[in-house]
Amino acid sequence: GAELWGLPQWIIDVFLVTGFAMILFTCMIGQLATQVNASHCMLDYINSYFAVFTFYTAMAIEFSGLMHVSYFIQKCVGWAAGKPIQSNEPPK
Repeated sequence: GAELWGLPQWIIDVFLVTGFAMILFTCMIGQLATQVNASHCMLDYINSYFAVFTFYTAMAIEFSGLMHVSYFIQKCVGWAAGKPIQSNEPPK
């Protein structure tokens, strides 16, 4: 394995090999804009018609099961590309 800044191998494995560092980075950057906005606007941030619209839209999509269409899109793209979709899971 490569040596990076003299770090022990287990730290390199946990944070760099597994992708855990990118998960943490994405979560921190994804929340940063919301936290900055909320710190300036306080309750006005969530007390708006846009927030209510966003909430109800998300709830409608969740209730309808529309997100399951992604599996159908996946199969269509695989068919169009002429490549079978490979999975490590057994068939159901």
